[in-house]
Amino acid sequence: MNFARRHVYWLTRASEEMTDYRKVISEEAKVRTLRRIVDECAEQLGENDLDEAEALSLIEATRKKVLGLFPGKEEQFELIYRPRFLRIIKEKNPSNKM
Repeated sequence: MNFARRHVYWLTRASEEMTDYRKVISEEAKVRTLRRIVDECAEQLGENDLDEAEALSLIEATRKKVLGLFPGKEEQFELIYRPRFLRIIKEKNPSNKM
């Protein structure tokens, strides 16, 4: 392999690896944002005196933000985050039937 071909080969490989690296970094940033959004919602539910409508509205707004980051992950939200949020509400107000 002559120098020019070898040079092009290594530049192509480096470019592909950089693209993969950028994808990983981008995904990590999205996960950090997800964590922050969910933690903020949980904190607001636990610390503020919200009535049922306000709490459900906050959960729905959080759901929309999460699905904006990760489209098509409605089922995961319903399995992971909604029960967590409802548990926080129930722990704060045991008489609440949510």
